[in-house]
Amino acid sequence: MGLAVLLLCAWLAGPVQAARLKEIAQVQGVRSNPLTGFGIVVGLDGTGDQATQVPFTPQALTALMQQMGVTIPPGASLQPKNVAGVLVTAELPPFAQPGQRVDVNVSSIGNAKSLRGGLLIVTPLKGADGQVYALAQGNLIVGGAGAAAGGSKVQINHLAAGRVPDGATVERAVPTPLALGERLQLDLHASDYATARAVAGAINGAKGAGTAWAVDGRVVQVKLAAGVDRVGFLADIENLSIAQEKPAARVVLNARTGSVVMNESVTLAACAVAHGALAVTISTTPSVSQPSPLSGGQTTVTEKTDIAITQQGGALMQLPAGAKLADVVKALNALGATPQDLLAILQAMKSAGALQAELEVI
Repeated sequence: MGLAVLLLCAWLAGPVQAARLKEIAQVQGVRSNPLTGFGIVVGLDGTGDQATQVPFTPQALTALMQQMGVTIPPGASLQPKNVAGVLVTAELPPFAQPGQRVDVNVSSIGNAKSLRGGLLIVTPLKGADGQVYALAQGNLIVGGAGAAAGGSKVQINHLAAGRVPDGATVERAVPTPLALGERLQLDLHASDYATARAVAGAINGAKGAGTAWAVDGRVVQVKLAAGVDRVGFLADIENLSIAQEKPAARVVLNARTGSVVMNESVTLAACAVAHGALAVTISTTPSVSQPSPLSGGQTTVTEKTDIAITQQGGALMQLPAGAKLADVVKALNALGATPQDLLAILQAMKSAGALQAELEVI
């Protein structure tokens, strides 16, 4: 059986690959900020929260009605079926200014069956500091669909979450350190000493020696002259071509899906591998036990269970040394292992010293 799920992340031909600075690094402090808020969705077609099981939804509705001047009699029990309590999230992009619009995601936190057709009532969205940075409101777009009748149910995609495009208005801007200080700090997405040195060298080549220097494998400091146009300076350097060396050999294993991802630097030393499969089969056959006439007994149904264990023999196979990714893939395919079996085989190869790569399990 061939290797069904082996995802190969190979680099382009040649030992060095070039990338733009904007694709491998970012300016420290220039980032998005998560926003969250609790809101209620109204206008549902009887698919909202069950108030007896989700008490916070009628409480939120009561508070909203009181803010609008509607008095709820003491002791009154609200049992709406077209209201759902939701969690509203959004990402406040860098440099966002008051009045701009951002998208919001809406997810049910109760037992609502569907949010389709609902309207999100105005919801304050707060940052990590507890301040309100945006207000969200609008009609939900739910990508799923479903129907139920006579005990049967059919559903496509997810109905308990939706999205409101441009559903939030920014009310407060987040200050950024871009215009502060005499230096800028560039943070690389992946730690690599060679890449950090290449970034500093490219900036010095474009803006003059001594402008940038690598602090470590991830941080590059950039010195700015007095009165320099920072936006223009960043616009110039973000498109610089950065030469990247091959990454460290790494194999990523996803134990949940059986996916295996390896880069071009992975090599294989000569080794011998035996692979076999163990299968357990359980079969149940119902049988009827009929009592004798006039015995007063009852007819009963019993089950006969058979359990069989089979093991496929795995011959000892010699795998040649592979200095290229194609050779490693060819050797692993020769084993005929499934992706799930390959997880154990690669870990055993690593322990035996035959796999020259770092294993990462996610």
